[in-house]
Amino acid sequence: MNSSEIDLRRAKVLLVDDQRESLDVLVGILKPEGYDIRVALNGKVGLDLARRFGPDLVLLDVLMPEIDGLEMCRQLHADPAMRDIPVIFLTAHSESVDVVAGFEAGGVDFIAKPFREKELRMRVATQLRVSRLVRELVEKNQALEEEIVRREALSQERDQLSEEREQLAGRISLISAEEVKHWGIAGFVGQSKTLAQILGDIERLQQTSTTSVLITGESGTGKELVARALHYGSARAKGPFMPVNCSAIAGELADSLLFGHVKGAFTGANEDKVGYFSLADGGTLFLDEIGDMPLGLQAKLLRVLEERAVLPVGGTKEKAVDVRVLAATHVDLEARVRARLFREDLYYRLAGFPVQVPPLRDRREDIPLLAQHFVELFAEEMGVHVPTISAEALSDLSRHAWPGNVRELKNAIERALIESGGGAIEKKHLHLSADIAASAASTTTALYSDLPLNMEQAEWALMKRALAQTNGNVVQAARLLGINRTKIYRRMAAEEGKEAG
Repeated sequence: MNSSEIDLRRAKVLLVDDQRESLDVLVGILKPEGYDIRVALNGKVGLDLARRFGPDLVLLDVLMPEIDGLEMCRQLHADPAMRDIPVIFLTAHSESVDVVAGFEAGGVDFIAKPFREKELRMRVATQLRVSRLVRELVEKNQALEEEIVRREALSQERDQLSEEREQLAGRISLISAEEVKHWGIAGFVGQSKTLAQILGDIERLQQTSTTSVLITGESGTGKELVARALHYGSARAKGPFMPVNCSAIAGELADSLLFGHVKGAFTGANEDKVGYFSLADGGTLFLDEIGDMPLGLQAKLLRVLEERAVLPVGGTKEKAVDVRVLAATHVDLEARVRARLFREDLYYRLAGFPVQVPPLRDRREDIPLLAQHFVELFAEEMGVHVPTISAEALSDLSRHAWPGNVRELKNAIERALIESGGGAIEKKHLHLSADIAASAASTTTALYSDLPLNMEQAEWALMKRALAQTNGNVVQAARLLGINRTKIYRRMAAEEGKEAG
């Protein structure tokens, strides 16, 4: 909008003159222009009224008793809240006025008495327009400065985030290098068919960098190892790998930790903070124990997965993120979905490709190879020669139930090597629970014994075998057998009826 288009109606004008007749003339000329006009008969009242009224322009008589116009102008502009208000001095032709002193006091113009209407209206309108334009220019400059500061802050935040990512990537790279040495491809030591199937799935999934993967299996089976193998073997390998244990996140901080927050979003939010999603941008976010995530947070996670953008707590603008999400759990998510403890839509969104990691007891043929692998790793760490594992120790290792799976085996080998002092690892160095080992041996004998030739008896034997393998979980047993769980319930009821009869 140019100066000729500026709407001056309702502009606030303050008139200060000790002569009432002069004020009446001024009001009569300016009132038809639509201005909001206030009047004062002396400088003291004029200053007080200016503070309360906040005029856009002051018309001020020069010669007044007590506080003259020049002094009032100086006091007016000494106040930071009023220093930018333009002042037009009023003076009679017959009065001797120091024009220079008027401009030095802060005046912008002089109007002589008696007033000429057209000249008065034009001068007043001109100064109002100039004042309006100056104010708008100042506001725009201030807004521009604020925008510059904001962009500099954003630039610093991006630099900081980039630095954090680099540092994090460096730390994770070191961790990964160590884990590849400990686990990596070697971590999938074994020759079982189940392991071969997992390795095949991993190789296929490494070819895509967007498919969500749900990794299931008991604790200690190596679910995070699968996730790391998927990440470091994919196109995202140069990006960060961000592991998050969902069961360890405090409920009140979950939103902030995952999605970030802005300064002032809540008590203690003294600065902006990026969340795990932003930290994993360009890489992989591994959500371990996803089954423990609260329902409220599940809905927000689903939205982020669908929109590929996060909204920080207290923020108003979403930020796009490029993250591959891998999730893992040791619980039966399908059962949780049926129990309405886990969102069905989130389950299917996460399970773009499911990977089941078997317990160690289901791939016992891999135990001797894994044991030897861990012996070699720890021997190198301890700076000793690789010891042998006695046949009796290997037998116990192979028969043990391993409720803690590969993690438990690794810890057992480390302890055994320490106790053996670098010598051969014997049975006495293993400290395996006799009850568990005996139970495992008994279970193994029962599970792998010949099935009855009678079809009905063989069916029940298979059901019992599946129930034993899943620790009595009917849902999992039915899934292993490829039948509906109601069939197992009916058979169990029938067998109980036979025993009661």
